[in-house]
Amino acid sequence: MRNQDIEKLLSGADTVVPETEFRERIASGPLRVKLGLDPTAPAVTLGWAVVLRKLRQFQELGHTAVLIVGDFTAQVGDPSGKSDTRVRLSASEVRGYAESVLEQFSRVLLPEPLEIRYNSEWLGALAMADVLELTSKVTVAQMLEREDFRTRFDANRPISAMEFMYPLLQGYDSVVVEADVELGGSDQLWNNMMGRVLMERYGKQGQMVLTMPLLVGTDGAQKMSQSLGNYIGITDDPADMFGKIMSIPDHLMPSYFELLTDLPPAEWSDRVVSDPAQAKRRLAREIVGFFHDASAAGEAETAFDRVFREGRIPDDVPEIELTAEDPVYLPALMSEAGLTDSNSEARRLLAQGAVKVDGNRVADESIPRSELVGRTLQVGKRRFVALR
Repeated sequence: MRNQDIEKLLSGADTVVPETEFRERIASGPLRVKLGLDPTAPAVTLGWAVVLRKLRQFQELGHTAVLIVGDFTAQVGDPSGKSDTRVRLSASEVRGYAESVLEQFSRVLLPEPLEIRYNSEWLGALAMADVLELTSKVTVAQMLEREDFRTRFDANRPISAMEFMYPLLQGYDSVVVEADVELGGSDQLWNNMMGRVLMERYGKQGQMVLTMPLLVGTDGAQKMSQSLGNYIGITDDPADMFGKIMSIPDHLMPSYFELLTDLPPAEWSDRVVSDPAQAKRRLAREIVGFFHDASAAGEAETAFDRVFREGRIPDDVPEIELTAEDPVYLPALMSEAGLTDSNSEARRLLAQGAVKVDGNRVADESIPRSELVGRTLQVGKRRFVALR
């Protein structure tokens, strides 16, 4: 393998352990590159796409991607970064999420070389003797070397034995699929290294580990998360995706360019400083183009300009029938139409002047039906509904 290919695989990485071994083994021939993802929510976000894109880079260079759908471990719950025991998901919830995310993975990964495995295949079949054998490979002292476990232990906060099992089960996945490399986010380094330890203790060559930085969400502060609502989904409508990217804080652009596009820094680093507005447009076009196509990206940019630059209403506004009694209570209408999550949020947005009817700002919570039928209700910059 050429040095430039190795450097491409290392680009953007947060940690590579051990790097010297990685360079030697990656140059010697195709490897099995594992990525495990627990289906704990229905959408695949740009945060997940960071490590999925890295896995694709390995595929493009002839390495086998081994995608582990953690349908068993999702029911256990990853304690990484948690200060309390997390709520368990049911098997039916996990199955629903798994069906949703698998289709989305295909938007990022190549169809070959690829293995897709569900870890319930082997974890669900473990006998008690197998579980005891697994737990004998590590000590409690080793588990408490992990920072979040140590912090909770020192604060006398509960840690369930099941939580101790999670990194062992994730590591056992590597033993079963005989991984050469495991990918993950930077918060997974300890779990991934447990896989290396377990492989060696089961008499196999220990896997190498490559972790990627965690993508900060649209709020500009916390990691992208569906539970926090600061995420962009890879199946979002192109226009919606474009608009969300255009709304991210400027300081996020370098990480988004590096982790979500194939553009070399020479094409964006100076522009981010000298002309951030145009740099962000380029970023949005690249990301939308990857998850949809170049044509969709162009149409999304045109739609963005129509709404944000020209102040016009989009062409494809969804319609709903106005069935409310006269006068219409706007907060309830906004909530029922999906423009807000609740009546209270709707009242807050009305008070802030973020609600318009046919482009005219409204503040009253109750409006005559005659002033709404046949008009367009707008909330914020991107949410519209036509009333009939």
